[in-house]
Amino acid sequence: MTSDQQKGFTLWMTGLSGAGKTTIAKIVEAELKSRGLKIERLDGDVVRQSLTRDLGFSKEDREKNIERVTFVAKLLSRNGVGVIASFISPYRAVRDRVRSETTNFIEVFVNAPLEVCAERDVKGLYAKAFAGEIPNFTGVSDPYEPPLNPEIVLNTHEETPEESAQKLISYLEQHGYIPVAEKVD
Repeated sequence: MTSDQQKGFTLWMTGLSGAGKTTIAKIVEAELKSRGLKIERLDGDVVRQSLTRDLGFSKEDREKNIERVTFVAKLLSRNGVGVIASFISPYRAVRDRVRSETTNFIEVFVNAPLEVCAERDVKGLYAKAFAGEIPNFTGVSDPYEPPLNPEIVLNTHEETPEESAQKLISYLEQHGYIPVAEKVD
């Protein structure tokens, strides 16, 4: 399989804020692009600065955010582009809708305990949420529904970002979404 024969896919990374979604997505993106593959990374923070800056964080706005991202992922994945999407996407029903609308959907649960995510929080959002200063904060004052049957679980409190990224790349290779990297002696 050459890069022009790669399959489109949607690697959907879900998990709490601070679980490691963006960090791992950037590592995977860099590796796959270095192989000459067609890859686009959609990230929650970046998308909210452009495509969905008009939306807040109510349940309805979160769903509208993911609806717009799903449309972009659908267009890219059905045209042979690998999409790496990293979004908290706290609701199962919404993720199920993404699965039904995109090509080769792969749900990745980026798992880390709430306490670990709060310790990693460089923006201080968890402290504000625990103090009641941020309403509708996922995992604190708003629910997060973990995936019931994700294709991949990354326990980021037990493995390095590089180990997690390698799990994702291996999965993509083993399932024929990307060519297997040639071994260098």
